[in-house]
Amino acid sequence: MNTFFKNTVAVVIGIVLGSIINMALIKISVFVIPPPEGADVSTMEGLNASIHLFRPSHFIFPFLAHAVGTLFGAFLAAKLSSNHPMKLAYGIGFFFLLGGIASVFMLPAPMWFNSLDLLVAYLPMAYLGGKLAIKKK
Repeated sequence: MNTFFKNTVAVVIGIVLGSIINMALIKISVFVIPPPEGADVSTMEGLNASIHLFRPSHFIFPFLAHAVGTLFGAFLAAKLSSNHPMKLAYGIGFFFLLGGIASVFMLPAPMWFNSLDLLVAYLPMAYLGGKLAIKKK
C-alpha cells in the first residue's frame, strides 16, 4: 500500500476515533458530575450563559475528554502509520489543539482551565500516544 495513503488513513482514523472518545466522555460527564442547578448544557448559548455556575469539578471531564481523545487518536495514528509515527501523532495533537484554542474563544471558561487544557491535554498527550505506539510496534 502507498505510504502516503496509509499515513493519510492513519491520521483520519486517529482524528475520527479521538473525536468519538472525546464526545463520549463529554456525553457521560453529566451522569458522573451533574451540571450545576439551573445550568443548560444542551446548547452552546446555554453553556455560555451558565458557565459562571460551574465549580472546578465540572471541568474534570472536559479535560479528560480532550486529553484521552488526543492520546488515543495520536496512539492510533502512530500505530497505523507506515513511517514517521511521531509526526503523525503530533499532527493529531495539533489538530485537537486547534479545537482547544477555538473552544477558548467560544466559551468563557476560567483561565486556569484554559491554561491547563491547552498546555497539557494536547501536545503532551500526542507525545505520550506516539511513544506508546512505537513501544508496541
